[in-house]
Amino acid sequence: MTQISPVPRALLEAALYVDDLDAAEAFYGTLLGLEQIRRVADRHVFYRVGGAVLLIFNPARTSQPSDNPALPVPTHGAQGPGHLCFAMERDEIEALRQRLETSGVSTEAAFDWPNGAHSLYVRDPAGNSIEFAEPRLWSL
Repeated sequence: MTQISPVPRALLEAALYVDDLDAAEAFYGTLLGLEQIRRVADRHVFYRVGGAVLLIFNPARTSQPSDNPALPVPTHGAQGPGHLCFAMERDEIEALRQRLETSGVSTEAAFDWPNGAHSLYVRDPAGNSIEFAEPRLWSL
C-alpha cells in the first residue's frame, strides 16, 4: 500500500444532531459534566472534550443557509440516531454508569471486546448511541 502525505492527524470536532438542545444541554453539560464552549439559541451548543470539540446541532436550523457572509458554513444536518464514543478508563466508566442510572439513563449494553477493552452504551435524549470505552479498544 502506498503511503500518502499529508494525512489528517486527529479528529478536531465531531457532530451529533438533536431536536431539543435543552435536553442535550442537560445530558452533555449537566450529567456528563462537559465544558460548554458556546450555545446559540436553538441552533447549537458546543462542548470541549479533551483536545476536541463536540458539536450538538439542531438540524432544522443547520439545514438553513448561513446569513453571515463572513462565516459561509455550508448547510448540513443528519436524520436519525448517530454514534459517538468517549474515551474513559474502566473504573471511570463504572462510576459514570452508576451516575447515569441514578439519573434515569438506562444502560443499553456493557461488555468487554475480544481485546479486553470495556464499553458501555447508552442513548442520549435524542436517541443517539453514546459509547464510553477504554482507549485500548482501538490498540493494535
